[in-house]
Amino acid sequence: MTGSNEDVLDALGAAGILPVLRTRDPSRLRDRVHRLRDCGAKAVELTTSIPGWDERLAEFTETMPDLVWGMGTVTEPAVAERALGHGASFLVSPYPVPEVRRAVAGSGTLLIEGGHTPGEPASVAGSGVAKVFPAHVGGTRYLRSLSPVLPGCRLIPSGGIGPREVPAWTAAGAFAVAVGSALLAVDDLAEHFAAAREKRAEVER
Repeated sequence: MTGSNEDVLDALGAAGILPVLRTRDPSRLRDRVHRLRDCGAKAVELTTSIPGWDERLAEFTETMPDLVWGMGTVTEPAVAERALGHGASFLVSPYPVPEVRRAVAGSGTLLIEGGHTPGEPASVAGSGVAKVFPAHVGGTRYLRSLSPVLPGCRLIPSGGIGPREVPAWTAAGAFAVAVGSALLAVDDLAEHFAAAREKRAEVER
């Protein structure tokens, strides 16, 4: 899927869960992606730890254009440029990356930079969204405290969060919740996506 940054953000918020795939076994990657898609994912974040990630990204953006594809753990301009060249609609970093920010500024691509202390998300909130990482360190109470001091910034907690915890994080102010390997370890994956959407709708009412 291609579109404006608001289109990308709409997809992230609509699902409530942002799956983050960090597998070292690319042979299983297609099955995992198809399962996520069938269960309600709207966007998927691949990471640079996946062997041959650029080839996989190019494949998925071509064969599944209905999903929004992002590239995570992007900390260098050259990697950002490769990801954009292979179809990424958004980029994610675990911490502020001003060099990457400058490199992609002309492309208009959404860059979601991370941070933990209030000053770090504040420093990257110009894009209207920030990743809170590692989120499990502060928990939902920390997110509740962080949200009021960053009005208008959509926060995406990431790190150490399981699928069953997503509604609690959404209630605490998360725009979307990034969930890693724990997401694919559950049998009732579709129910977790449904619960995330329901909680998102409840919060927005």
